[in-house]
Amino acid sequence: MPKKHQFIITFFILLLSLSLLVSCTQSGNNKLKVMTGTSLVTAIVEQVGGDHVEVFYLVPPSQHPGNFDVKPADIQNLSAAKLFLLQGLPGETYVDSLAAAANNPNLTVVKSNVAGNWMIPSIQSSAVDWVLNALSQADPSNVTDYQAAAVNYKQAILDKEKDIDSKLTAANVGGIKVIASSRQADFLQWAGFNVVATFDDASSLTPEVVKDLVDKGKANSVTLVVNNLQDSADAGKGIAASIGAKSINLSNFPGGFPNTDTWEKAIDYNVNLLLNAIK
Repeated sequence: MPKKHQFIITFFILLLSLSLLVSCTQSGNNKLKVMTGTSLVTAIVEQVGGDHVEVFYLVPPSQHPGNFDVKPADIQNLSAAKLFLLQGLPGETYVDSLAAAANNPNLTVVKSNVAGNWMIPSIQSSAVDWVLNALSQADPSNVTDYQAAAVNYKQAILDKEKDIDSKLTAANVGGIKVIASSRQADFLQWAGFNVVATFDDASSLTPEVVKDLVDKGKANSVTLVVNNLQDSADAGKGIAASIGAKSINLSNFPGGFPNTDTWEKAIDYNVNLLLNAIK
């Protein structure tokens, strides 16, 4: 069954059961309750909000944000939240229907205007400022704590970038030619790899596209094909085999791989995958 049909069916089931779900919502504590679209937003909210927030993410980190099934627990969490923070991805078209289903008059939906791959340190840092602003407006009584936590986290991002940069420089990644998922290309370019061609999800890999990529791979002596975990993992594996290259999957979200629930752990995992692949 197509995902869009699954979503419609799930949506109407949720509407019918909403009254029961809301009645079961726990009042819990006085923490600022935040729902996020992705684990990338959640990871930042946890860093900046600390003990002042209770946060839940909507899209499982191993799935594409535009291709997932809403669960009853998601509506329950959203019905009790004060903020719904969204990364601003093209696939987040479900927002209006989901917010309506939650029937929460106290909910504020905030969409980010921070463009680019949030796994890149400079963009992650910009996203911290956006989260800081959203939390501060929703909970001004704790703004001083939010500001201090944001400063500390942005310094941690800078420190992590310096550490990673030294590893990538030592590995001379600029000499490594790559074919990559279009959703990983900008991260790889930030890391210093030479991206010679890109591809979209598996459905885009027609015989003509595959032939073109294989020809480019051979002509440019490509040694690595990088796929996006959340978007057709291993999609380029056949291309890699055809040109004698290695194939790996990188994640665009914390939690996509085991024990990578923070941005720092997730970017370390990605970088280690890359370094091990080019040894």
